[in-house]
Amino acid sequence: MAPLYLEDFTVGRRFETGKATVNAQDIKAFASQFDPQPFHLDERAAQESWAQGLVASGWHTASLTMRLLVESGPPIAGGLVGIGGELTWPQPVRPGDELRVLVDVVEVTPSRSRPTHGRLKMRAETLNQRGEAVQIATMVLLVPRNPGLSDRAAVEAP
Repeated sequence: MAPLYLEDFTVGRRFETGKATVNAQDIKAFASQFDPQPFHLDERAAQESWAQGLVASGWHTASLTMRLLVESGPPIAGGLVGIGGELTWPQPVRPGDELRVLVDVVEVTPSRSRPTHGRLKMRAETLNQRGEAVQIATMVLLVPRNPGLSDRAAVEAP
């Protein structure tokens, strides 16, 4: 798919990424470097914790989500440049979970101060193989406007 510019997005447009499977070795490797808590590192300790089994760090889930978005999400011209957002983890990710991301465009706003760019607000739901949300992210991205368009018609915002 060709790179997408601000003008290519409309409120309600949906994208879906490919899939990634999480395994225990990756959970432990990520945790050992970035979030070394027992329920991410050790099956026995995890079984005796609130998690009742090994679970991925929320930051691991966020990293996997980002990888899926970059590899198979909306191909935003210039990349996914975040300027704000919110993140929640309603369910833990466990070994064997297969993740995918559904992305909905929530808001498209041309910049008043930077006519070459605009803001794109998207809601990204990372789902496991059962369709349960394991992460919900609201992202605000800086997106370039199409330099090939001489007419800077206003993009509809909700």
